[in-house]
Amino acid sequence: MASTFDAYEEGVTEKDPGTIEQNHTDASSSNGNSIDEKKGAFATPYEVDSEAESIVERMKASGEMDDILADDGGAFFIEKMATLNASEAYDILTEALEYHKTDINFPEETLARMRILVAGEQAYGQGPEIYNLDLRLEAVLMKHHSPYPEVRSVCSPTDDPSIPTETFRAYVIGTFWVIVGTFINQLIYFRQPHFTLTSQVVQILLLPCGQFFARVMPNKTIGFGKYSVKLNPGPWTFKEQMFATIITNVGSQNPVWGQYYPVVREQVFYGQTWANFGFTVCINIICQFFGFGMAGVLRRWVVYPSKAVWPTMLPTLQLNKTLLLGEHKRLINGWSISKYKLFNILLAISFVYFFIPDYLFTATSIFNWMTWIAPKNKNLAFVTGSTAGVGFNPIPTFDWSVINYANCMIVPFFSTANTYFGTVLGALILLGLYYSNVNYSAYLPPNTSSVYDRYGKTYNVTAATENGVFDLKKYEAYSPPYLTAGYYMYLCASYTVYMFAFVYIFVMEWQTFRDALVGFWQGIRFRKSSNYEKFHDPLSALMKQYKEVPDWWFLIILALSVVIACIVMHSYPTGTPVWAVIVIIGIAIAILIPCMVLYASTGFFMSTNMLGTILGGYLAPGNGVACVFIRALGFCVEDQSETYVGDQKLAHYSKLPPRAVFRGQLLGTIIQIFVTAAAMELAHGIEDFCSYTQSSRFYCTWSHSIYSGTLLFGVIGPDRTFNTLYPIIKWCFLIGALAAVPVYLLRQRFPKYLRSFHPVLVLGGLTRWGSSYNLTYYTGGFYFSFYFMYYVRTRYLAWWSKYNYVISCAITAGISFSGILIFLALQYRPKSLVWWGNKVSSSGVDTSSTALLDVPELGYFGIANGTWH
Repeated sequence: MASTFDAYEEGVTEKDPGTIEQNHTDASSSNGNSIDEKKGAFATPYEVDSEAESIVERMKASGEMDDILADDGGAFFIEKMATLNASEAYDILTEALEYHKTDINFPEETLARMRILVAGEQAYGQGPEIYNLDLRLEAVLMKHHSPYPEVRSVCSPTDDPSIPTETFRAYVIGTFWVIVGTFINQLIYFRQPHFTLTSQVVQILLLPCGQFFARVMPNKTIGFGKYSVKLNPGPWTFKEQMFATIITNVGSQNPVWGQYYPVVREQVFYGQTWANFGFTVCINIICQFFGFGMAGVLRRWVVYPSKAVWPTMLPTLQLNKTLLLGEHKRLINGWSISKYKLFNILLAISFVYFFIPDYLFTATSIFNWMTWIAPKNKNLAFVTGSTAGVGFNPIPTFDWSVINYANCMIVPFFSTANTYFGTVLGALILLGLYYSNVNYSAYLPPNTSSVYDRYGKTYNVTAATENGVFDLKKYEAYSPPYLTAGYYMYLCASYTVYMFAFVYIFVMEWQTFRDALVGFWQGIRFRKSSNYEKFHDPLSALMKQYKEVPDWWFLIILALSVVIACIVMHSYPTGTPVWAVIVIIGIAIAILIPCMVLYASTGFFMSTNMLGTILGGYLAPGNGVACVFIRALGFCVEDQSETYVGDQKLAHYSKLPPRAVFRGQLLGTIIQIFVTAAAMELAHGIEDFCSYTQSSRFYCTWSHSIYSGTLLFGVIGPDRTFNTLYPIIKWCFLIGALAAVPVYLLRQRFPKYLRSFHPVLVLGGLTRWGSSYNLTYYTGGFYFSFYFMYYVRTRYLAWWSKYNYVISCAITAGISFSGILIFLALQYRPKSLVWWGNKVSSSGVDTSSTALLDVPELGYFGIANGTWH
């Protein structure tokens, strides 16, 4: 026994420069276990001293708790094992088995082990003493920690509510960086190329600011009536850092309206001069507060449930933990380097290395080396190319920004594998469609989002419109729209997956949906009831000590945003009917819930952006401006909700007081609304803004895409776009809905063989086509995911838990800082480096808009004149 605790107490707490040692009290022993203590004496009391060594041995034998042993030598588990008897442990495992039975993230080995333990001592077959230990050991894992290794690696099972969180300096620092980050990100967003102050960059910048305040601010308390503010509560803490991070995260994400603003106002698009600063503020309020309000509604689906892992949030926690918290220096699989030191080394290396693919040798970024063999060979380019082709290339890139495009070291391997399989399947289908010349696609490039006319040129919507209004005679004299094979497949897959995901996830997670709806209704009826009553995981137990944010706070914000949306759409000449606002918001909310459940568990974000464009064409036919607003309102429901609810899960993991988080997010949101409106107004004054001839390259690339889409589907209309050549697209909604239930039943019939199969993710892989992205952006990531998220995670769990997210954050932060420097020093006013290594990748067919077939001598291809209307 002594050796076990000695190993824990004598482990060196390695402190790197700038980090702060914090002594956390075990709040769980005073909060999380209070329920157990009230039950009275256990059936069989266990003494810590008598079985500590046996517990450690069983933890080692399990093979699933190496990370816990590496963290504290098993001390936490030894303590909790003393409070648990076999009867209670059995009940905990039985409940956990029922809860996690459809949980694809839950470790398969742990699930199998729990099933045998619940089957009884005889089925377990290792004797009563070992059975008793293992039964209680698994129950402690379920009750007092997390069964997910990725969560355990970043989240402590204890909490100290006395650690400063919502402090004056955290607000000051968070406010400063949300202003700076929001303004820069919004203004530079319109430029091509542009850089972004990512959340990792801002997190790193927050640390010296917090430490500076801790050194120079006086240790004084300022009173304001009943309230007081302590200027310097001591060292800058992990919770303050996380609180400031959540405030600034609002600014690191560009608001939805920032993408649509130029389309409405600028003369190169619709030129609606009435869309001024005041109008922009109103739309920002609608979009931001709608997302804010929906985030509160979504809490019971994607924040409180433990199986809502949110893999995309975990690196943020690990980065803050690495920067601020000390660690016990232990030898893990031959590595003893601290996370802080490794982070700094990798950050420096990636900072320097990124100059190679981004400036010095750009061919290594999009490494289309196979096309160099025969640069003018169309077939080679279409199959292996990184730009025009589908990207069948075993070595596609040496650029981390390309490798990590799909968060290869963050999302679970099953998620990467399913979506990559769908992407490869999509590539094969695309090539089949293209080489079969389905719907005349061989006369067009194989994989772009552009729409073409019958002459093989990009569709000129002005040739079918008059003053932005559809003109039937001009349209009949010009051309029907033609889609590339990739875009055709993307639309079919998108409409299929919308309904498939809605039905499949609803059926698969019916219990979660039901409990969340019941809990939400009870929260409205009984305002004093706790949101955490139906959740028995350790995080929810720890969070009970903090005051909750009532549901009605969020509902008021949500209702106000809808009312303001209706008033604004009616008061300004938007051409958008109020009833259309209600319809698009209702549809967006219905699809949002399963989309968020999917994202929270898999890290795969299923965008419904295109759906809003199509619906805009049906809800306001012939009106391109109205289509812009309908699309923007639909997308802001999805995009802004994801931002706010993700940060709430971040706060849940960090054990931050919910009301403090509410106030922090509210402040960040209000600041962002006005700062982004000011940045848009400033951008509007730039000469030739959004023109492709703009001298500083403020091209507004994404706005041009939105403009084309809203003209095509809003002005010409989805009926004419689809009915002429692509009637199958409309049926994909029904196909998706009907296919969901049989696939669900098949997965239930063969759970052992199909446990890691996720049909929504496979279909999601098909939606990756129809753009400039192809297998080049996913193959390298698949390699890394297999190695780190599967091979290393299963064989070297302790090493993976300590270093995986640190490696990902360090490399990503390094290239972010490097990208900013390259942009400011070498790209803002271009300083070209001309040599073979920067020209070879763009010297062939791969980077041209070449088609397989030439336009016939007649001058056009496609259906006969006079057959489209």
